[in-house]
Amino acid sequence: MRARSAIVQNRGMFDWNDARYLVAVADTGSTLAAGHRLGVSQTTVARRVAALEAALRVTLFDRRASGYRLTDQGQALLPHALALAAAADGLADAAATEARATGGAVRLTMGEIYAATVFAPIARDFQRAFPAIRLELDTTDALRDLAAGAADVALRACRRPSGGGLVARRVASDAWSVYCSRDYAAERGLPRTRRDLAGHVLIGGGEPGIRRHYREWLARNDLEAAVAMEHDTSVGLLAAVRAGAGVAALPCLVADREPGLIRCLPHAPHEERGLWLVTHERLRHVPRIRATLDFLAERLVALQAEATDG
Repeated sequence: MRARSAIVQNRGMFDWNDARYLVAVADTGSTLAAGHRLGVSQTTVARRVAALEAALRVTLFDRRASGYRLTDQGQALLPHALALAAAADGLADAAATEARATGGAVRLTMGEIYAATVFAPIARDFQRAFPAIRLELDTTDALRDLAAGAADVALRACRRPSGGGLVARRVASDAWSVYCSRDYAAERGLPRTRRDLAGHVLIGGGEPGIRRHYREWLARNDLEAAVAMEHDTSVGLLAAVRAGAGVAALPCLVADREPGLIRCLPHAPHEERGLWLVTHERLRHVPRIRATLDFLAERLVALQAEATDG
């Protein structure tokens, strides 16, 4: 009873790690042998046992010339120390199992404009949070066949993903607008209406899907003659606008975060598409896929919220 009373009165006031010193000394009969087992010095073992006795206010061992022998109180407390050691081992084993379960490769596909801008810091933080997961990034506007295993997770810009067995979550807007650099605006002025754009240098192009929509928009607004150069990719459009070469349509989630760029026109709500995280239903509960989806969703939703607040 006295031993139990000591535990209750001092609950939470001793170092749980010291329980392993109690177990090792009780098992080996000496602080020297216990130190060898635990990989520490004999002095450290003796000091930790003494600290545990002081914290619990009990004498755990009789110190004899022949070695350490458990007292009655120590004998009564030994099962609890063994239970603590077993619990610690179980925790370590569970953590190792979880780490193995969330490890492995995740094939992630997205458009290059997002991969090269907003995704880069997300990927850095993801690697720090999940070092056992290796992201294999496929930067393309092509729709990889998730059902056939061409990728595990996709970030798609569309109105709504379609396809058998696909599971999708909308994480951000894919609104686009027209941007120029601050240097360009200082030199050429800032276009504020679509009519103003006719007097400016326009940069066209983008990936095939983007290029088609962009050309249709230019044609509707009679701006095709103002296009002075074209790039094959949206990253090329961004680079040209950053350099002050002209004005171009860019995704707001990307361009609004560029301190050197100015949005010229508001985006049209009816033209707004979404950014969707997509996977196949057979993969959604795989630990490494779930971890990837949850992390990306949290960060992209937060970026969208920042853009909205701004």
